[in-house]
Amino acid sequence: MFDLGIVHTSITRPDPAEVDRLRAFGVATVHEALGRVGLMRPYIRPIYPSAQLCGPAVTALLQPGDNWMLHVAAEQVQPGDVVVAGCTTESEDGFFGELLASSLRSRGATGLVIDGGCRDTAELEEMDFPVFSRAINAKGTVKATLGSVNVPVVCANALIHPGDVIVADHDGVVVVPRDRVSAVADAAQKREDNEAQKRKEFDEGVLGLDLYGMREPLAGAGLTYLD
Repeated sequence: MFDLGIVHTSITRPDPAEVDRLRAFGVATVHEALGRVGLMRPYIRPIYPSAQLCGPAVTALLQPGDNWMLHVAAEQVQPGDVVVAGCTTESEDGFFGELLASSLRSRGATGLVIDGGCRDTAELEEMDFPVFSRAINAKGTVKATLGSVNVPVVCANALIHPGDVIVADHDGVVVVPRDRVSAVADAAQKREDNEAQKRKEFDEGVLGLDLYGMREPLAGAGLTYLD
């Protein structure tokens, strides 16, 4: 059941310093550090290759073909926020473009993730305003039907609460619950440190078969080498 016609004007955001720590890591690392949960479906793609973002979510629940709630969400944005928009049903219309990006940026937004369409992509790339969307679609929208702002939303099969941290890059989009940001940043740093050592050993010619101790279980599974 959706809550429609509601705007929550006060949300809890995580410590900005902890968000900054998380910003240092890519989506793949954060997803692993989180326990391999929180990843949006891979159809959500950056509208230009270098797009990336990290910040607390201001959420918007949209109606299909209607971007009214994105304008309402703009008023709730604080510097560093990411707007995350889900829809009451599937829609690939062009909900978002250059003008709305200008509005969000003036409020301090660092980007948008939307389970819907986006247009004006050349202009958005020139602005370097990162958008991760379901589709690129020139079809416009109306402003006629109420949704809600700062309510829990589902975006590309991921549940987002206001204030959860969104990390997005060319590998995808992951949602970090706001009360786990610090712990996930710690786990991500440990993973990065571990991978740095592995990278060094791979560069020196060590095989994954030996580094990961794979030979014995492979033999146990029946793998046979033939000349």
